[in-house]
Amino acid sequence: MSLRELPVRPNLRQLRRQAKDLLRDFNSNKPEAVALVQEHGLHPTAPGEAKLADAQRALARSYGIHSWQRLVLACRLVDAIWEDDVDAVRDLVTKNPYLLHEDARGVRSNWGPPMSHAANLGRDEIIAMLLDLGAKDTQHAFDRACLQGKLDTARKLRAAGAGLERGIVMGPAETLNGDGLEFLLSIGARMEDESGNPLAPVALVLETYSRNPAEKHKCLKLMEQHGIELPGTPPMAVHRGRVDLIERYVADDPTVLSRRFTHAEIFPPELGCHADPTLALCGTPLAGGTLLHLCVDYDEIEIAKRLIDCGADTNAGTSVDSDGFGGHTPLFACVVSQPYRTGLRRDAAWARLLLDNGADPAVRASLRKRLRFVSDERLHEYRDVTPLEWGERFHDRSWVNPEVTKLLRSLERRGP
Repeated sequence: MSLRELPVRPNLRQLRRQAKDLLRDFNSNKPEAVALVQEHGLHPTAPGEAKLADAQRALARSYGIHSWQRLVLACRLVDAIWEDDVDAVRDLVTKNPYLLHEDARGVRSNWGPPMSHAANLGRDEIIAMLLDLGAKDTQHAFDRACLQGKLDTARKLRAAGAGLERGIVMGPAETLNGDGLEFLLSIGARMEDESGNPLAPVALVLETYSRNPAEKHKCLKLMEQHGIELPGTPPMAVHRGRVDLIERYVADDPTVLSRRFTHAEIFPPELGCHADPTLALCGTPLAGGTLLHLCVDYDEIEIAKRLIDCGADTNAGTSVDSDGFGGHTPLFACVVSQPYRTGLRRDAAWARLLLDNGADPAVRASLRKRLRFVSDERLHEYRDVTPLEWGERFHDRSWVNPEVTKLLRSLERRGP
């Protein structure tokens, strides 16, 4: 059984409720609860005999934390950092000195020990206090401040001894933080990854899970200013947010509206992008899609509106491969959605735009999808599904936009 993922800001009240629910389900002999307790409990416990402490211990271990007490401390410490409560953080760390150097959440993660966790949020007073107490993660805290665009915090940590390590620009590239990238470049950071590859940051901006159109455009502009030559292609114009270039392409060749672009055209190998499509982190597959498909996944709504005004077909399907997979329209990408997954788009605005411009919610297609950097990386297949069925059957619910599925269900009930 794989470990659960502890939220960046774990909620102690919810965790206590989870422990009580686990105890109830275990004592009712529900298989999933029995398996969890028996895998993560210190001693095998028979259903009906477990105590709350057993469930709490098993729950903590299911999140990768050795004890319930440590999980409680993690929740209180993280809450104090988020609330910018200097006294509460000082009290917790003074009474439990080991907390100063362990991950604030009790599990290894990019957010790091308390000082780095505070740097993600720009909590400068907490950082200063933790430095006085002997915190050692100055470099990691600096990296996280740059990644999150907390530039005042980054400057303070730079003055405290943080350096410009090779590959430091990869953080802002991953999170599409243009301000953080601009700051690092302005103080002498090199456009390269840890191995010295100058294309790796560009590939990361194009392939990252993050979605923030304005910041992505800024990152690509900065990279261009620092010597990266971006291809003059319609997909790259979408990546850059260049409506003017899209209009020029359409004026020169109206067939660009219906053209289906390969994975390599959308994610150019000459910019360091991977040949494996699953490493370009999107919701619904993009390979073989139109510019409108690309706009939906990257939340480029202004470009999408212009494409539609120019005559783009909202029912154009992607290319179909030799196994019969493909043919899905842009509406599918509103359902299993990277912008929804990242918290950027929690509404049904994209679906309404497409439906208002003729998108057919009853169209059917076959899709295969492999998610990356998640607990389930298996390839899943969905044959002959509508956009709604694609969402209803999708194996990871955290990618499925509930507002879009609600809208599609209402249309299905209404009928033609």
